[in-house]
Amino acid sequence: MFKVDRLRFGTAGIPLSTPKRSTIDGVAHVRNLGLDAMELEFVRGVNLKPELAKKIKYVAKKHDVLLTAHAPYYINLNAAEKAKVEASKNRIIQSAERLHDAGGWSVVFHAGYYLKQPPQSVYQKILEALRDIEKKLMDKGIKVWIRPELTGKPTQFGDLEEIVKLSEELEMVLPTIDFAHAHARSKGEFNSIEEWREMLSLLEDRLGREALDNMHIHMSGIEYTAKGERRHLNLQESDMKWEDLLKVLKEFKVKGVVISESPNIEEDALLMKKKYEEIEA
Repeated sequence: MFKVDRLRFGTAGIPLSTPKRSTIDGVAHVRNLGLDAMELEFVRGVNLKPELAKKIKYVAKKHDVLLTAHAPYYINLNAAEKAKVEASKNRIIQSAERLHDAGGWSVVFHAGYYLKQPPQSVYQKILEALRDIEKKLMDKGIKVWIRPELTGKPTQFGDLEEIVKLSEELEMVLPTIDFAHAHARSKGEFNSIEEWREMLSLLEDRLGREALDNMHIHMSGIEYTAKGERRHLNLQESDMKWEDLLKVLKEFKVKGVVISESPNIEEDALLMKKKYEEIEA
């Protein structure tokens, strides 16, 4: 895995203001905007051909844009049907392969649902699936971070403890911390400097400094109910104390990427980058 030099800011997908809607043009436009990361959105399926991925790699390197990827939404490593679990594993593997072809660094996915089963048995099933994914990727010489995401609803597998524990057990696994999801999942907690310090301290204590030097972060505003996440909002239309969060990220000298998942993706990415650079170290 290559090292990330700083905390970078980017968009979940091609920026909305990109004149021509292609991934290559999106990468170049990210740089034109003054951002330095972009997430490839494979959410409806991995439809990127290897040849095009290699061209994207060249453009991303030329413009110094760090690439991540979001694997398809149709993933449930705890599905009752074995065929669905295998299809889910293949979607993560394909996402990692294409990201690797594109010179990318980290692939994120929602691991699964509890389906009213005991969380511990769900954990074991997802652990075994990820162990298999990791082995297959290693056998192919593919080195990217595999990232179960901190999810936004209590019915979804993926609270902080679960994704940290997976990261302790597997070599290629680190968490994706979606701070908006943490806020929604807890019905309004995880929105203070103290709580974010606790989260980052936990990551460092359990996973070492490497986890903070390679963070894959999702950020947006969020609307939530008693059932958790409802929809993403722009930062300034939400109750997220995002400026305080940026202060904590700087305090902990976090490196990696902050991907904006707000509806106005590049506006909030630029807003966060500008604010972050204004904070005294």
